[in-house]
Amino acid sequence: MKSFIIEGGHRLSGSIRPQGAKNEALEVISACLLTADKVRISNVPDILDVNNLIQLLADMGVKVRRNSSHDYTFQADSLDLDYLDSDDFVKRCSSLRGSVLTIGPLLGRFGRATVAQPGGDKIGRRRLDTHFLGFRHLGARFVHDDDRNVYHIEASNLKGSYMLLDEASVTGTANIIMAAVLAKGTTTIYNAACEPYIQQLCHLLNSMGANISGIASNLITIVGVDALHGAKHTILPDMIEVGSFIGMAAMVGDGVRIKDVSLKNLGVIPDAFRRLGVKVKVEDDDLLIPRQPHYQIDSFIDGTIMTISDAPWPGLTPDLISVLLVVATQARGSVLFHQKMFESRLFFVDKLIDMGAQIILCDPHRAVVVGHDHRRTLRAGRMTSPDIRAGIALLIAALSANGTSRIDNIAQIDRGYENIETRLNKLGAHITRSDD
Repeated sequence: MKSFIIEGGHRLSGSIRPQGAKNEALEVISACLLTADKVRISNVPDILDVNNLIQLLADMGVKVRRNSSHDYTFQADSLDLDYLDSDDFVKRCSSLRGSVLTIGPLLGRFGRATVAQPGGDKIGRRRLDTHFLGFRHLGARFVHDDDRNVYHIEASNLKGSYMLLDEASVTGTANIIMAAVLAKGTTTIYNAACEPYIQQLCHLLNSMGANISGIASNLITIVGVDALHGAKHTILPDMIEVGSFIGMAAMVGDGVRIKDVSLKNLGVIPDAFRRLGVKVKVEDDDLLIPRQPHYQIDSFIDGTIMTISDAPWPGLTPDLISVLLVVATQARGSVLFHQKMFESRLFFVDKLIDMGAQIILCDPHRAVVVGHDHRRTLRAGRMTSPDIRAGIALLIAALSANGTSRIDNIAQIDRGYENIETRLNKLGAHITRSDD
């Protein structure tokens, strides 16, 4: 098992540029299945989840050309549709959550898809009902294979329909959009997710010849077209990585510049850190995080304790709750974190408590953090990364701790963060990778 060995207490300084957005990459790469023409995508992050999806597409018969380290051309002109029914395909999908995003384009273009229970983070229930209900609205049929525990989805002719989603699921919205762009008639999706990465997917599809309106709202209208063609697309910076770097700079920074963040697409992320008292300066499209000797948590106008909670866009992404929670351990004051969307994501706080953090885990969704105000430094320790976001939060904690820490199961971190130890070491961190 691969691990990180982190020597804590070293200050970070300098500039760092965020990678391309993981979640957008999974969506737009899957969208390449909708056309036989070439689709070129740049700013593709070199991370495990994205690389595994690219390999899965290659195994399906997609021609993949790597133009440079972060620039790919995809052409799905000769797919092996029989491979989609194979045990190997099912096994691969069950270990990669991003594979769920291939269902919509396969259903839309070829009228068939196979669904296995996808893998990914173990952060609580992540149901696929929204995807399935949307496909049914478009006329798809589901057949369960009891022997293999997979679903076969079939649709000879998808037809546009009005639908009100039961939840604003990001992957559900993306999947339904990709299925609907080639359906007959008009599809209206209400309560659609409207994150910047959904917007980016819609812009790519429109550049491929789709007819999508209502982009950036929760009411999306899609007029089906007969076919899509090739296009070029550039992936946004990863907002979660930007937030992670803000957290690191607040905890152990001596002045860190985060370059080319696409500020207009960060939403409330900078303000969420400001609520913890973190100074975040904007210079053009860069964020500058000065050294923070102290940062004091705000209270609400009526004087009540600050509560930070996740919500669908334009609310705070749940992927940054773990990072914000770690930053709060060294703030001045107290704050309640309410993780509404996943019932297991806060369980990693036990590891922070072992490091000396003052945290009360109220229930699977809520935790109160009493900040140390740097009077008490976290202790180094050995821990295991349970998921991508908890993994990076534990890495931030280890960077600030006294002594040398070890984080096991860093494949979870590698799923979402590109070459993270090398990039942070350039800022002054002392992180080594161990294969023991």
